[in-house]
Amino acid sequence: MKGKVYLVGAGPGDPELLTLKALRLLGSADVVLHDDLVTPAVLELSSPAAQILNVGKRCVRRGFSQEEISALAISYANDGYTVVRLQGGDPLIFGRAAEEIAALREADVDFEIVPGVTSALGAAAAAQVSLTERRVASSVIFIAGHRCDPNSSTALPAVTAPAAALRPTVVAYMPTDYASIAKELQGAGWERETPCLLVSSAGTPQETSFRTLLSALPDAPQLPSPRLLIIGAVVRTASVRKTQVAQKLHETPAPCRSFSW
Repeated sequence: MKGKVYLVGAGPGDPELLTLKALRLLGSADVVLHDDLVTPAVLELSSPAAQILNVGKRCVRRGFSQEEISALAISYANDGYTVVRLQGGDPLIFGRAAEEIAALREADVDFEIVPGVTSALGAAAAAQVSLTERRVASSVIFIAGHRCDPNSSTALPAVTAPAAALRPTVVAYMPTDYASIAKELQGAGWERETPCLLVSSAGTPQETSFRTLLSALPDAPQLPSPRLLIIGAVVRTASVRKTQVAQKLHETPAPCRSFSW
């Protein structure tokens, strides 16, 4: 009898932000295949009998290929095991869910998707910011803020609203090239004084945040991964209470520190 694969969102890191279904599945899984962004506190909720395997991969190093990850999930399921494919945040937002869904369908393996709290919402909650505050932002755009190919564009949205108050909130996942993001947005007409907030490890004891302006974004520190960048008028009300912060929007950002990855 075949097993089943569950594509499960682990949320931004706080185990209490897991859905009840995700918690139940972790407690009964035979195999947990997780990425690098899943915190140890979440993994500790797995069944003591489960085989836990880190299949994470990053642009800067080679881990498991996507094909290898899908093949592992399919192999375990064909052997009759219940497999939890655990991804940080929500698997349907900047995850590899589309490729894994296609592979599972082709292999005729039963699967189910269990959404999680996406990291953008975790970061916004930590900063006590409404991403769609109706007086200043009636929409929100999620973008990928990193590039594995240095010659590719950041694919930022061509936002051309006539007034800054009407611009959407932009959330960049895993931003690396701050200068390019700032240049592209200012080129699209965004004000230099647009507030920006970097949030690292949202919802965990290691949470760190840094607030600055779009014009000063290139000089912001590369906070530890996982990190998000929130850009827009909504950031003016952000609560910045952790370490490595600029307390006022017009402060000069602190010098970049070296971080251990």
